[in-house]
Amino acid sequence: MTNANKQRNTVVIVTMYFILMMISFITNMASPLGNIWGYKYEWAGMMGNMMNFAAYLVMGIPAGRMLIKLGYRLTAQIGLFVGAVGLFVQYLSSIFGDSTVAFSMDSGDVCWNLIIYLIGALISGFSMCMLNTVVNPTLKLSAADPRKANQIMQAGATLNSLTGTLSPYLVGAMIGTVSKETSMADVTPLLWIGIGIFILALIVVIISKMPEPQGDLRETKFERSPWAFRHCTLGVIAIFFYVGMEIGIQGEMNFYITRLGFENSAAIAGKFVAAYWLLMLCGRFVSTLISNKVSPQRQLAAVAIVAIGFLLIAIFMPEDITISFATGDVPTKCVFITLCGLCTSIMWACIYNLATEGLGKYTPAASGIFMMMVVGGGIMPLIQDYIGRTFDYISSYWLIIAMLVYILFYSLKGCKNVNTDIDVSL
Repeated sequence: MTNANKQRNTVVIVTMYFILMMISFITNMASPLGNIWGYKYEWAGMMGNMMNFAAYLVMGIPAGRMLIKLGYRLTAQIGLFVGAVGLFVQYLSSIFGDSTVAFSMDSGDVCWNLIIYLIGALISGFSMCMLNTVVNPTLKLSAADPRKANQIMQAGATLNSLTGTLSPYLVGAMIGTVSKETSMADVTPLLWIGIGIFILALIVVIISKMPEPQGDLRETKFERSPWAFRHCTLGVIAIFFYVGMEIGIQGEMNFYITRLGFENSAAIAGKFVAAYWLLMLCGRFVSTLISNKVSPQRQLAAVAIVAIGFLLIAIFMPEDITISFATGDVPTKCVFITLCGLCTSIMWACIYNLATEGLGKYTPAASGIFMMMVVGGGIMPLIQDYIGRTFDYISSYWLIIAMLVYILFYSLKGCKNVNTDIDVSL
């Protein structure tokens, strides 16, 4: 690789890392913000998160097509602009008071501020989908082999976790103790920070003049689709489950601790969630160091087994074994749930690299499909939350264990490319 190519490659990677940091900061606001709405409407705790991730289902395939028709750079710019709009709409929900009723349900009146917030969350989800569709194939295509690609993606994911650690902590600190008086107005400074991050990222992408990693794809002929590759299809399912786990593990723990009801329980819950994302940062950092020597397949299998162990301990540990804080006691089982952050940390990059290996010209389309399946981060936590409210919060983690078993299967058997006869050249 020439010095000029190395410089262009560095510009691309740094730009993608910046976008990754912004994505997690915005996405990780959803669960702690859910505490505000969940207190007012029992069913609404995970609805903002659901809308955020439901957007991936709608936008995934179009985002993949945007890469082909518009290019990576313009798609990133559009995604960043849409993200700023989405957060501004969420801010508008703080202006409308609870007295403005949109419609009535058996459980009570639903006000316009919730509707506006959910619309904003959906728009933000469109943005996250477009940006993730750009970032993942760009980072993968910047490396010559799977292990190097995994290393580059894990390094970016480490930065992603760094900002992901901050947002739930900041939201929890701003909320403090959830009450009837708690509203979106309490967290508007954070929304404006998010809008500023989107605008800054947009400026960075424009100034960087990011080159296209695969050149002009508009005239390329696609005889097949990513669905023709078995390892890609099974990887799509694995991504669906993985994102559901990543969000559900910490989201349900957030509700569990908050519902303990002691003073500043929301702030304590925010600290546990922040610790989860901090451990994800640590896990991704370690994976960055070892990915040149340890394959994504082995890493994925190892963390799936360890995560199953952590959750089994959390489920069966007595609730009266607690950790004391100044304002209340938190069951020690929450520590083991938090430790799962070490395991989920490396799953995205490992699954994505294994599932897109050998796809060549089908990589952009596959990336769009993968983004569509990120809707698992909305669907599976919603199912988990229903289990938690119907039975109890800790029993809901059996659903997480079931998804981990599938991830283990994929790492051992499902990730092998058995369709090497398909032409993937440009």
